[in-house]
Amino acid sequence: MALQNFELSKELLDSQAHIWNHIFSFINSMSLKCAVQLQIPDIIHHHGSPMLLSELVQALGIKQERTPFVHRLMHILVHSSFFMKQSVFKTRDKGDEGGEGYLLAPASRLLLKDKSLSVRPFLLAMLDPMLLDPWQDLSKWFQNNDVNPFHTTHGWMFWDLAGQVPKLNQFFNEGMASDARLVTSMVLKHCGGVFEGLDSIVDVGGGTGTVAEAISKAFPNIRCISFDLPHVVNGLVGSKNLSYVGGDMFQAIPNADAILFKWILHDWSDEECVKILKRCREVIPSKENGGKLIIIDMVMKVHEGENGLLETQLFFDMLMMTLMTGRERSEEDWAKLFVDAGFSDYKITPILRLRSLIEVYP
Repeated sequence: MALQNFELSKELLDSQAHIWNHIFSFINSMSLKCAVQLQIPDIIHHHGSPMLLSELVQALGIKQERTPFVHRLMHILVHSSFFMKQSVFKTRDKGDEGGEGYLLAPASRLLLKDKSLSVRPFLLAMLDPMLLDPWQDLSKWFQNNDVNPFHTTHGWMFWDLAGQVPKLNQFFNEGMASDARLVTSMVLKHCGGVFEGLDSIVDVGGGTGTVAEAISKAFPNIRCISFDLPHVVNGLVGSKNLSYVGGDMFQAIPNADAILFKWILHDWSDEECVKILKRCREVIPSKENGGKLIIIDMVMKVHEGENGLLETQLFFDMLMMTLMTGRERSEEDWAKLFVDAGFSDYKITPILRLRSLIEVYP
């Protein structure tokens, strides 16, 4: 009986700890945002060697009284594998100083401000109050008739509000551009053949043109169009084989051999996706003449032994529900969309870990 009572007590306390970890999981995100805003990854990177706490505080230009708090911030970020610690001993003019120095971990290298593949803008966009506040209204949304929680909070749909609020438009486009640089570099490196033989391509929802520009430089013979809403592309200047076109993909899409959707279709419901895909079907040539769609998006699946990837997929599925009208899709879900929109075949290349490259043929 005593053993049984002990096991019940342990289960109860473990359950409490499990709940606490989920209650306070936002602290990981907010601590990381704080470090990025203070430019701690950049400071440690530019230091060039393991950085003592005293050196970090001095470089931050904050009061010495804040030193214990910086230590506590770094403690959780080391635990979260954004930084590492290494024993260090340094000889100084005023005496010897030793202790543990901070180094960048692989993940924090993607947070450096001046690196082309930095995800820093994406982090700051996703953790901006304008995108966080709708989560406070999630339960309220389940009980009303609004399209999504974003509308419950702001009274507008995301894309409409972005057209009215320059700050939202700017940080969202910067966040998407940072992701586009990383993904496009991987696609061009490992799957560049997908663009060979094309004379023209339209990047639908191309934002400020990061993807289209990269393709235009890698393939000078391809005519590239970055197509997005007018308020996104207004004022953007193209080049010899790159142009910017404003419009509404639900109404019409420019003609091209191939149409590219990079992380676009998951924003939209199945019904909306079918409408978009039918517009594509109208403007690309037949498969025999090189016509196709190129989709870079998530394909939901269980990765054996990689529970973290499944959790990330579920996070994005909830994100789409809260901010947009879309969802993350399994291969079966994608296949149904393609059939419903009149396409005949598709091929999935899972080269991007969380996301895949999908080629769809008329």
